[in-house]
Amino acid sequence: MLSAGEARRIALAAQGLDRPRPRGPVQRGHVRRALLRLAMLQLDYVNVLGPSHYHVLFSRLGPYRRDVLHDLTYRRREFTEQWAHEASIVPIDVWPLLAHRRSAHRIRPHAFDALVARHPDYAAWVLKEITRRGPLAADQLDGPPGVARRIVAAWIGTVPRTMLEAHFGHGQLAVADRRPSFVRVFDLAERVVPRALHSRRLARTDAIRELLRRAARAHGIGTAADLADYFRMSLRDARPRLAELVETHDLREVRVAGWREPAFLARGARRPPRVAARALLSPFDPVVWYRPRLARLFGFDYRIEIFYPAAKRRWGYYVLPFLLGDRLVARVDLKADRRSRRLRVLAAYAETGVARPAVAHGLATELGASFSARSRC
Repeated sequence: MLSAGEARRIALAAQGLDRPRPRGPVQRGHVRRALLRLAMLQLDYVNVLGPSHYHVLFSRLGPYRRDVLHDLTYRRREFTEQWAHEASIVPIDVWPLLAHRRSAHRIRPHAFDALVARHPDYAAWVLKEITRRGPLAADQLDGPPGVARRIVAAWIGTVPRTMLEAHFGHGQLAVADRRPSFVRVFDLAERVVPRALHSRRLARTDAIRELLRRAARAHGIGTAADLADYFRMSLRDARPRLAELVETHDLREVRVAGWREPAFLARGARRPPRVAARALLSPFDPVVWYRPRLARLFGFDYRIEIFYPAAKRRWGYYVLPFLLGDRLVARVDLKADRRSRRLRVLAAYAETGVARPAVAHGLATELGASFSARSRC
């Protein structure tokens, strides 16, 4: 039987939050290792503070050059974009593990699938244009004749982008680059993904098993639901594969005090006796994103309130949990004021029962580091 504190420290260690940030300039190797440890980096471009995926790495590494992440993903192509948890950056060798997902891909909302189905000739033309011209973004493609280019009140924006996203979701295209505006540039998948990985075929059960093994390594410890959520798969698919991973000793079934469900401990998971972390966590950080696990590990009730009207928000618009030691001790509503180059703290709330002077000191230190880093970006 593991204590709740032991489980919490295992989880933080698996995410790289138990170790000091690098001293001196962050190198490419630091970013690479952090990405491999996470197994994926969820992309989110809500720009209240800054794109979330940049912040997830900052929480573990401190100040680093964003172009290093770009270089690893779109130049060296050690990583690539895929639908994984949500839209994510994943190691390039995950490409064949998600083939079964691509074969069943649907564009959200499903009305966009109908649009693609109504224009098969245009969908084929888009692929031919990229084959002929090379990597293209949506604004470099004409729309289908006689059809309005823009889709009114839709996040996807235009018909050309819908077609590109559909081909990407099904695996004919891959993301070859991101412009400074974050716009995706697409190319044929076989020109982005190495041939051996692009042509590799796995049984669906084998792919799911490997995804769960990686999820367990990234989480350190978790219930079946926790591990299934990492790559957004169903419990029905996950449970038989988890049992197989227990048989091969990749996982060990354990009990955690206070947890109703059994947990799975990853082979080789570190068990630090203490964690001296200090980090503001993005709402889209892997530690945060699955709320039942967050509540179970930290006793922290959390929701993203950007989708709620102001009158229904309890804490603020873009609130980040603050990790100090191995506990979430506060929540902070932050906003980047780019015009004045200031990091604004709109509100900060200490959790019940914490030592407020220590929390205030730790938070002030972390906010200072965050502001210093953003001033240089």
